[in-house]
Amino acid sequence: MIARPPAASVPNTPGSYQFKDQDGRVIYVGKAKNLRSRLASYFQNPRKLPLRTRQMVETAESVEWIQVANEVEALMLEFSLIQRHKPRFNVRFTDDKSYPFLCLTMLDDWPRAMVIRGKRKKGNRYFGPYGQAYAIRETLDLLLRTFPIRTCSDNKFRRHAKLGKPCLLFHIEKCVGPCVEEVEKSAYDQLVTELVSFLAGDTDEVVKKLTKQMQAASVAMEYEKAARCRDRLASVRKAIEKQQMVFAQRTDVDVIGVVDDDLEAAVQVFFVRKGKVMGHRGFVVDKAEELDQAELMSRVLERLYFDDNPIGWPKEVLVPQMPDNPQLYEEWISEARGTKVEIRVPQRGDKRSLHQTVTQNAAEMFKRHRLKRTNDHNSRAKALNELRQHLSLSQVPLRIECYDMSHIQGSDYVGSMVVVEDGLPKKSDYRRFRIQQVDGNDDFAAMQEVLTRRLSAYIKDRQLPVEQREGRFSYPPQLLVVDGGKGQLGVAMRVLGDLELAGEIPVVALAKQFEELFVPGTSEPIILPRQSEALYLLQRIRDESHRFAVAYHRQLRNKRMTRSALDGVVGLGPARKKRLIAELGGVNAVKRASLNHLKAITWLPDEVAENLYRHLHNP
Repeated sequence: MIARPPAASVPNTPGSYQFKDQDGRVIYVGKAKNLRSRLASYFQNPRKLPLRTRQMVETAESVEWIQVANEVEALMLEFSLIQRHKPRFNVRFTDDKSYPFLCLTMLDDWPRAMVIRGKRKKGNRYFGPYGQAYAIRETLDLLLRTFPIRTCSDNKFRRHAKLGKPCLLFHIEKCVGPCVEEVEKSAYDQLVTELVSFLAGDTDEVVKKLTKQMQAASVAMEYEKAARCRDRLASVRKAIEKQQMVFAQRTDVDVIGVVDDDLEAAVQVFFVRKGKVMGHRGFVVDKAEELDQAELMSRVLERLYFDDNPIGWPKEVLVPQMPDNPQLYEEWISEARGTKVEIRVPQRGDKRSLHQTVTQNAAEMFKRHRLKRTNDHNSRAKALNELRQHLSLSQVPLRIECYDMSHIQGSDYVGSMVVVEDGLPKKSDYRRFRIQQVDGNDDFAAMQEVLTRRLSAYIKDRQLPVEQREGRFSYPPQLLVVDGGKGQLGVAMRVLGDLELAGEIPVVALAKQFEELFVPGTSEPIILPRQSEALYLLQRIRDESHRFAVAYHRQLRNKRMTRSALDGVVGLGPARKKRLIAELGGVNAVKRASLNHLKAITWLPDEVAENLYRHLHNP
């Protein structure tokens, strides 16, 4: 358990503090207006601490802190450290889905419109998030008739620029053809600016402009032009109908609804811009630390507004409960927006009504999540506790690693390592090993090589300062599982003994035939009850490690069997290779082609053609 640091060594300044376990892993990050008084609160009588806080203090081995100038910087530093280390005793956020956005790539010379999910680049413009990707594509298809900017990939854009011919979208008037310079850069940028303005909610100007153009064309008896303006106007109005109007005032508001219990909370957010709902999102908060309603609201605001807001910052944030120190969060968001932002609880009128709707959405989301969680959370906790009991472990195995081998007669020999934390797969920590030192079919030697490489990397990594650790093998398993019987258990024990880790890492072997568990020091296997959650968990881990190993083995085998004379050419990837073979009529035809013939292929860069010719004729 952690010892209390001397009071004089802790500064009376704002900052962030980090509790660490015996392996140097950050297990909790907090912020404080006064570091000395805040840290002192953790070292009172343990009985007076909340349960989760007491567990954290008992697990911690050390505490560090970082001083900053003010509370806003402390808030930002705390969230940054939580995102980096993902401490197990801090609240965790889980999006219920990866929401799609409509992106305008403002970083490109000729910006394009595209639907994306996941990580966003600073500098591009994003609109959403939308509930369904098809909703964005329908809206974008309507808007391209009025704002015909490009939607093609960069590769396609360059290919048509080299050919000097536009694609089909140009001919059906859904692109102005920047690839072949059919439009001036200034005119194209104006189209992009108008589309950004329209998506941000300024729709009236676009409607007025199109209406004026249609009427002018009609007066001039240019009826075809008037008909095109009419069609574009109809498309714009249809797109406007998809944007739900909720406020008569053209205001920018974020509306947050929260429904929770003692363990988790569901959050729904509606983004209202210019009085219209421009997007919504939802996520689940895992209350790994003790939180009252105000503290929970603080965590939600940190999650929402730490990063750049993809659709612009609100002027007002409507919440069900004021956060701790609301002035701090108002100052933070106001600084990002550039003007004053107010956080308040709606009391009456349209805003109160919309807030109730958002809260109902959160309640429905929480109901669905709770149905999944009831079975999942309880069964995982039960499985881990059963494992600790049956295997006589000193602690609950929160991190389990399982290893398996795959090969065919010793060829394409590979090993797999899968990781389960808190009973759930942690795929970011999965690792694949290509066996390097084993000749022929020898699973024992292969397992020894894999375990030695993994555990040696752990030993090497833990000797470094925490800041310099790579993270791939930084933390030891609390239970090491090998797929096999007594033989594989012996291999694992020998590796642990050679590396002086035998007393630190518990190990078990799971035999396939009767699902028997072999542990060190006993000749008889442990038979888990047939219906136990612990057995189901081990079976899932074993099956996942087998699947992961087989998938890697097949990948290597397929790659070896499909190797050709065109492999290894710089700049000649799978797509170009496939197209080249199809156009020239086979690999042999490519070999016979002259350098001038290869350079004459319009879509193949001259440099790649030279690399290919040199590769084939001067291997």
